[in-house]
Amino acid sequence: MTGRLSLGIAAAVGPELAAKLAPAAERAGMHALWVNDTPGHDALEVLAAAAKVTERLTLATGVVPVDRRAPGEVRRRVIELDLPTERLVLGIGSGSTAAGALARVEAAASDLRAEDAPHAGEPDRARVVVGALGPKMRRLGAMASDGLLLSWLPPAQARAQSDEAHDIAPATHVALYVRTATDAAAVSRLDAETERYAGYPAYAANFARLGIEARDTVIRPDAVGEGVAAYRATVDEVVLRAITAEETLDDYLRFVEAVAAAA
Repeated sequence: MTGRLSLGIAAAVGPELAAKLAPAAERAGMHALWVNDTPGHDALEVLAAAAKVTERLTLATGVVPVDRRAPGEVRRRVIELDLPTERLVLGIGSGSTAAGALARVEAAASDLRAEDAPHAGEPDRARVVVGALGPKMRRLGAMASDGLLLSWLPPAQARAQSDEAHDIAPATHVALYVRTATDAAAVSRLDAETERYAGYPAYAANFARLGIEARDTVIRPDAVGEGVAAYRATVDEVVLRAITAEETLDDYLRFVEAVAAAA
């Protein structure tokens, strides 16, 4: 297995930066641009800006929390922004409300897959993938959507969870977010991001359940080539969530160049 290689950014970078970064990612041969839907920012708006300046790049949300943004709202925004549904992946997650998470995600996935109507003359609907940590959500995602978005896993566990998902649904697409820094100046931000997630109860419980440390799930500047190769052997798509020293266009462009050179 050699998984596709994609780029991940946060919606907070904004549409203008994304419109300048997306063509560089496409030229570098990356498969997709994934945008985190963070509070106060709209991942779909950022993807719409990227769509206008690219031709083949897959455009993905990673992920829209369905306790904050209902499927109907997501569908309306896709239409309003004229997003190309044939290139669109709607990554969804349960959000911060634990009660009823499985039922909520299953209903949202069914809604988006059944009713996310393509534009006139376009036969393809947007694909839907489920962001999942635990085994119940992973099983649901494999059975009820087009794929899974995993995160914070070392290669061995990523391969095990990918194999498990393909056993459940052979056609399911398994993507994996991997926090990555290619510049030594970004290591402090990578460490801060890692510590922050390790402190979230849901992630802390998942790390404990798997017997892993958060710091073992990231790619550091001194091992970019080795790390990318290891992860690409485990899943269908590796999303390198770019951690840069500063969130500037130049830093993100250098990230893309470094990954292209290492890969």
